[in-house]
Amino acid sequence: MKRSDFMKSMAIGLGMFSTSLVGNARALGGGHEKRSQNMKPKILKEGEGEKQLLLGDWQTIKLTGKDTNNQYTQIEHVSNPGMGIPLHIHRDEDEVFHVLEGELEIQVGNEVKVLKSGDIGFCPRGIPHSWRVVGDQKVKLMLCVFPSGIEHMFKEIAALPAGPPDLEVLRQISEKYNIRFV
Repeated sequence: MKRSDFMKSMAIGLGMFSTSLVGNARALGGGHEKRSQNMKPKILKEGEGEKQLLLGDWQTIKLTGKDTNNQYTQIEHVSNPGMGIPLHIHRDEDEVFHVLEGELEIQVGNEVKVLKSGDIGFCPRGIPHSWRVVGDQKVKLMLCVFPSGIEHMFKEIAALPAGPPDLEVLRQISEKYNIRFV
């Protein structure tokens, strides 16, 4: 076989192979066309997003389920020293805590670690976890929750009257979103 004939046959074969792969990926739902149809690009600069005061902590909602086709929610969260959330379980979501500033003690299952700037904690659904700001500085973190939906709970809690929270009301709201304190 001549070199030119060989090259032509290879090109035709590779073309048919790659066309087959693309067709199979689309048939199996491997293309992203379906997921991205409803999503629009969104660029947020530092300080931009929907701000809310949540039980003394500042949150800036960066991306919601509406932005991500319900795939995830992203929230910048700032908490004061000593602030924390007691041990609880999410039935529906996985959470990722990415510490940007300060120190955050996090418990996931039986493991307890102090996270500092650049550190990440992953809390899979169904595993009890808690967190608390340690040290004398505020903590700033990026919270990503998969899938989305928790932003609705946070908005509901942020709409509560100012002052000490009614723990029974907080429990009821949390349970409505399949989050249970243990």
